[in-house]
Amino acid sequence: MQIIQVTNRKLVDEFHKVPENIYRKDPNWIPSLQMMIENTFNPNKNKRYLNGDAARWLLQKEEKYIGRIAAFYDEKYAGGYDQPTGCCGFFECIDNQEAAKLLFDTARDWLRENGMEAMDGPVNFDENFFYWGLLTDGFQPQTFGMQYNPKYYLALFKEYGFKTYYRQYSYSLDITNPDLPDRFWRIASWVAQKPGYSFEHFRYKDQDRYIRDFIEIHQKAWGGHANYKPLDFNLVKSLLKNAKIILDEEFVWYAYHNGKPIAFFMQILDLNQVIQKLRTGKLNLWQALKMLYLIKRKTITRCRVIVLGVVPGYQGKGIESGIFHHLKKVMLKKHWYNDMEMSWVGDFNPKMNALFKSFGADHKLTHRTMRYLFDRKKEFVRAPIIE
Repeated sequence: MQIIQVTNRKLVDEFHKVPENIYRKDPNWIPSLQMMIENTFNPNKNKRYLNGDAARWLLQKEEKYIGRIAAFYDEKYAGGYDQPTGCCGFFECIDNQEAAKLLFDTARDWLRENGMEAMDGPVNFDENFFYWGLLTDGFQPQTFGMQYNPKYYLALFKEYGFKTYYRQYSYSLDITNPDLPDRFWRIASWVAQKPGYSFEHFRYKDQDRYIRDFIEIHQKAWGGHANYKPLDFNLVKSLLKNAKIILDEEFVWYAYHNGKPIAFFMQILDLNQVIQKLRTGKLNLWQALKMLYLIKRKTITRCRVIVLGVVPGYQGKGIESGIFHHLKKVMLKKHWYNDMEMSWVGDFNPKMNALFKSFGADHKLTHRTMRYLFDRKKEFVRAPIIE
């Protein structure tokens, strides 16, 4: 078996073909958009290269590519832990521990050469909204941006020495379901009409204001967490620009109190329902037009909630319910949307997990973010709980 670094267009194409071989007989697998992955490895598109770097490799055996992996680091992520921590991701491999070990060793050695002392995976060289975590429960077609993998991957990671840094839980909810708890909707109606509180959905024409409000909410809501990473205005703006095809302005909501931003909610369209029909992640002009046609034909019936945050001092006051009060009106108007996947919430956030369950949401998926410490004698510590 031979490790080959991806350094040219031909090898990039082979990098994208590996999953096709791994999942050839798996009806649950939906290909990722190749353009989206390539943007991740493009320094002109991914601003994390300003403070970091990435590399990727293929594993070849007898003229066949049987595995792949990428490694990456950026200073903001690396500096948030007891030891400088890099990442690996886009891992695919046949069911062979020797092959997996070669891939993991390659990522580890590259990260060590760049000053790292630990490796998280499988994750993404971008925001944790997409391609983050190892699927361990809920082997079904995934929503857009959610990681899918064979069941045997967990054994490959654990045998190498990875341990679970935290679990990620995802939930399913039909917000228009009349059987949802009455108490929830009474609180929602009350909060939505409470003096001093206002709710409005995102508009691209005013995006700069909304981005600043989101960053303020994000800092106040998550800033106290040990692993908090500040958001960059330009990075968020770039994400919004690239996400227009999966964003509906009426699916992104803000809550304000006396004009100050206090909560944020975002859900995206499950583009995977369209990609599954196209059966490819490599889009030419015809397939791109077909994608737009299928979207307009209301092929997408599911949304994915990727962010819900409330600043301290307003938590426990039903602000989330107030947002859902307004969102329900949108969902009833756009009645072809009948499922919301809320993904994901870490096990380090018990309050948010309890909140989703109080909505009547059903636990649907479990992913894990794994961590490998290069110093095998160092004590392993799991992600701290948000109090």
